[in-house]
Amino acid sequence: MYAMERQQLIERELREIGRVSVVDLARRFDVTTETVRRDLDRLEQTGSLRRVHGGAVGVDRASTTEASLSERRLRQGEAKRAIGIAAARLLTPGFRGSIFIDAGTTPAAVAAELPQVLGDSAGAVEIVTHSLEAAHILAGDDRVSLTVIGGKIRGVTAAAVGAHTVRSIGELRPDIAFVGTNGLSAGFGLSTPDPEEAAVKTAIIRAARRVVVVADTAKFGEELLVRFARLDEIDVLVTDGTPPESLAQALADADAEVRVA
Repeated sequence: MYAMERQQLIERELREIGRVSVVDLARRFDVTTETVRRDLDRLEQTGSLRRVHGGAVGVDRASTTEASLSERRLRQGEAKRAIGIAAARLLTPGFRGSIFIDAGTTPAAVAAELPQVLGDSAGAVEIVTHSLEAAHILAGDDRVSLTVIGGKIRGVTAAAVGAHTVRSIGELRPDIAFVGTNGLSAGFGLSTPDPEEAAVKTAIIRAARRVVVVADTAKFGEELLVRFARLDEIDVLVTDGTPPESLAQALADADAEVRVA
């Protein structure tokens, strides 16, 4: 296989998956890792990718890059719905108490399932959120008691952020919080591109009695600009696929339960 053909295949995989591994590519193409690294160097020079430890990612996956809400709604839609169902079902029949819903499309998928899962007990449950998307989903359901926390609205996530939001969350003690993340890795923990979003997520995790992280497998191994939690600060991860070995071991060491939808 010529170098140009390898590089075209690498570019295609980056478009479809978002990241490539030097070792995996060398095995697939039956070439040395040095050959693959030269291919990646060439593609980086042309602006086709960004080199990271052990491989490369697409140029749109920098540590501060964040897709719009409308774009994220279109990604991993079935996986997010399955995660939403599985996460909502963590609530025991007849659950009474309080729930905090984080911003993001996957927590919004949990919000969409809560009225059905809670059933007759929904009226005895207080749901709190700073997410306009989650609020929109729940506001029209008279089975739900809903409180929305205000603040400065960040357009890319339709979420309230800022000092007022963080302070308001700090005065709460929800029984369970469903939290989303942009990145989840063994070494860095949970991360997101925006410092204000990170501050809100940190406040949610510190406030909640039980923290359930909802994240699809595309988040595995990702490390964004700001870490907002360590793995040992979460109780459950609900996802759509088995985490890779290193992440699975780190979650086990942190005593975090993993549930695959």
